[in-house]
This record gives sequence, C-alpha cells and structure tokens, in this order.
Amino acid sequence: MSGRFAPRPTRTSVRGGQVGVPGGAGGGIPRQAAAPARARRWVPPGPLDLGLVLGPLRRGPADPTFRATADGSVWRTARTPAGPGTLRVRPYGGEVLGEAWGPGAEWLLDRLPEWLGAADDPEAFVPRHRLVALARHRRPGLRLTRTGLVLESLIPSVLEQKVTTDEAYRAWRLLVRGFGEPAPGPAGVGERPMWVMPAPRTWALIPSWEWHQAGVDDKRASTILRAVRVAARLEQAVDMPAAEAQARLRVVPGIGPWTSAEVVQRSHGAPDAVTVGDLHLPGIVGWALAGDRHADDALMLRLLEPYAGQRHRAARLILLSGHAPARRVPKMPRVDIGLL
Repeated sequence: MSGRFAPRPTRTSVRGGQVGVPGGAGGGIPRQAAAPARARRWVPPGPLDLGLVLGPLRRGPADPTFRATADGSVWRTARTPAGPGTLRVRPYGGEVLGEAWGPGAEWLLDRLPEWLGAADDPEAFVPRHRLVALARHRRPGLRLTRTGLVLESLIPSVLEQKVTTDEAYRAWRLLVRGFGEPAPGPAGVGERPMWVMPAPRTWALIPSWEWHQAGVDDKRASTILRAVRVAARLEQAVDMPAAEAQARLRVVPGIGPWTSAEVVQRSHGAPDAVTVGDLHLPGIVGWALAGDRHADDALMLRLLEPYAGQRHRAARLILLSGHAPARRVPKMPRVDIGLL
C-alpha cells in the first residue's frame, strides 16, 4: 500500500474506480481468422458499464489476465473448471456480445450474465447520504460481478497483503507470465500476449527462489501454497452464502477478514462484504460520511450500519465519489526483496 491517503490510484481506489474502456477502432490484440469457439448475445436488464463491472478483476494496468482495448472491448482470461479460457465482452447496440476461446469457452459464456452483474440487485440499495446518492446517480451502470471462481481472486489478494500496490501487481504479473500459459485465441499471440494464471499444482511447484525474485516473502508464499493444496475445497465455497464462504477461506492460515472479503466481493458478488483491515478505506469512509480522516474499522462499520446488507456497495460508491482526504504522510517505502 502506498501511503495513507494516496492521490494516485491504489488498490482501494481501483476497487471503487472504473477501468477506462476507450472507444474507437483497433485494440492491440491481433485479429484471428477463425471464429471464436462460442459467441453469445445478452441483453442487460438496465444500464451497464463494463469498466465498472469488470474493473475489480484487473490487478494493475499491466495485468496479463485483463485488458481493455480501443474498440470498446474488455478481455479477460480465466482458469475455469473446464480448463483455460479467454472471454471478450463488448457492447453491441443495446446488447452485450460475448466471445470465448479455449476449453473454458462454454463455461465462461454460460456464466456471462453473472459476470456482468445479472445476479446483482442494485435496486435493493437505498442511499442514506447525499454524497452516496450523487455517486450512485452518476454511475447508473454499476453492478457487482460474480465470477464463480475463488482461486483466481484469492491468490492476487494474498499477494496484496501488507505491501505497496506496485509490489503486489509486479509479483502477480511476473508469476502469471512465468508459470501460466498463453491465453487461448487471439489474445495469446502478438506483441503483448495475455496469459492464463497457473493451475493449482503449478503454483505448488514454483521454486522458492522464484517467489523471492518476484518480491513475495515467505509468509505470503506459504499462504498461497497452503491454499492451492486445498483448491478444490475452496472452489466449492462458490455454492455457499458469502459469509460461510469467508469462514471457509479463513480456515487456511494466513487468510483473514481482509483477504476473504476481497475474494467474495468478486467470486460471489457479495454486496455486504465490506473490507476491514484496509489501510485506506476506513479513513476515506470516515472522511466522506463524518469528516473524520482518522477513522478506524470500528468507526467505519458504525458509519456503514445504515447500509446493512449493502455495505460493500456503499463503500464502493464512496470511493467512486472521489471524496477522499489529502495525503499528510509520506508514501510507504517499497522494499523489493528480490534484490536482497
């Protein structure tokens, strides 16, 4: 984490913020002569902003598993129960067109509506503060994604524990590129190919020095190794309510409330899974709702009590409002253990 109230994007602001999906021709991913394995059109039930909905899945601007291209498309790779797959999503008139490649193509397209927030109910949210109401009015296309995949959110969340944003994103990038596999379809070729994250067994076989060179300390690496050994049990948590899924995740040593909340926000689309233990979020929420930049988790939860059942959505709207206190302390120094 990069200081207490960083003006530039951090993990906290990226969770609440929006990934820009530029318009225009081109996109940086080569065209493929062969048609995609499958395609599907879907009509959203209301306004839909692809950058807002899928943005939380991106782990930094150079994430090898995520890309927004100049033709308005969002590309995402995933390791599904059916195998690796690449999903491309783009607006198509009043519809959304999904195209997919690889063994996981059918699985991805079957779950395309949930990825785009079909299981979410934005109308259940009732703003209790003017700032929150205004943020909601300005972001009508906000929906919470539900990927149905646990490990792909768990591993990068563990990498983000107690380090700067840049360190976490760099580690994810190096490990996925070093031990993952090229993305199926056109996204896996060209000057900037995309990658699918490694399989659980591959994570377990990464040598200790590779973790070190990626800047991952023994504590975080050990947590990931413990998690991938019970990957099947953790993936079963997608069929549980979010609170029970968090409890199952926290059985693994090294996974606490912060990490489990970060996971179910994405895997389950959990609207009430507010992140506690974050360096930035309590101060931002405290400043926005009570003018208290020194708020802790306890105060943040009290301030969010009127949004019970929707606290994560409320926190995200507060982040989207951009109403955050100015920085008063130096940035947290970056320590690259790979150079030690």
